[in-house]
Amino acid sequence: MSSDHFRAALVIDDDPTRAVDRLADDLAAKGGGGSVGFVYVTDRLKTGLGPVVATLAQKTGVENWVGTIGFGVIGGREAAYNQPAIAAMIANWPEDQFKLYDREPAQSFATDGAAGLPTAIVHVDPRRPFEDALRGLAASSGAYLVGGLTASRTRQFDQVAGAVAESGASGLLLSPDVEIAIGVSQGCSAIGPVRTIDAVEDGLVAKLDGETPLRALLNDLAVARESDLRKLLLSLHVGLPAPNCDTGDYVVRNITGIDAESGRIAISDQIEPGQKMFFCRRDRAAATKDLSAMAQKLRRRTPNLRGALYVSCCARGPNLFDSANEEVELIQSALGEAPLVGFYANGEIAGDRIYGYTGVLALF
Repeated sequence: MSSDHFRAALVIDDDPTRAVDRLADDLAAKGGGGSVGFVYVTDRLKTGLGPVVATLAQKTGVENWVGTIGFGVIGGREAAYNQPAIAAMIANWPEDQFKLYDREPAQSFATDGAAGLPTAIVHVDPRRPFEDALRGLAASSGAYLVGGLTASRTRQFDQVAGAVAESGASGLLLSPDVEIAIGVSQGCSAIGPVRTIDAVEDGLVAKLDGETPLRALLNDLAVARESDLRKLLLSLHVGLPAPNCDTGDYVVRNITGIDAESGRIAISDQIEPGQKMFFCRRDRAAATKDLSAMAQKLRRRTPNLRGALYVSCCARGPNLFDSANEEVELIQSALGEAPLVGFYANGEIAGDRIYGYTGVLALF
């Protein structure tokens, strides 16, 4: 098999040494060569990324690895969520078309201004301030960012960029010569109109279109005529449309509190008067339709598909679909057996935005 071939694999095994050995053997069985690898480990597999990468480098001959830890991992047509598992993909780009980075600013590629933007695959430690770091990385590298926040319920928050990373934001910078198609799939649907935040008090939304947010929410719930109100309330969130955007893009945030007396609500983001907002709910049917449509659209834009990266929210997978495998199958039905790798993150990154409840897909 040609060394130009991308290849991916996934292994579920509670023994870290055996898991990485099996993974390396599976990758070797699918071909040789390669210049850079992606590796993702679940937080249920009790190991750091250092020994994993050391073994993979030794057994595959690939020295450049990037990756992190998630609640779940994706490899090929499979996913493992809340299980001890490891997934990897080996890619083959020319050495002058990528750079690993473990600190900011990342050195970018010289371009003639017509070649397009570089792309940065980025993994971020959520325990550190990261929003300014992401904006700084995007500005310094001139790159479009794709990736996610490490997700771990243990003390292990490893990232790797060649070696175990230290900066809190690390990954892979790809030249504008590397053709990439990127899409974001939402996991929520609106239950009311887009409204304007008129007033903010003590960090809480105090007025929406001239009335209290609670009154606006009750009006939207009445219009929705949902038969199972309890189920709807459990899936309730808010959407914040992206400013200066004509594509309908938005980020989803949790409702963290409702003051029944004043009618004010708290959401898990900083807000300001004049900002737009709407109420929405996590919706499996809408998420299924949106993910399939997004994957099909990207596939049409990528006639020479070699491999793919998918970063999904840890609240998706079996928490939104029947299983994590079902989510992967929706993608692969559009891609057609492409080498695919990814992980379930604590926040998804596209551009300089942190999303929630989304899936971010990149096709190479």
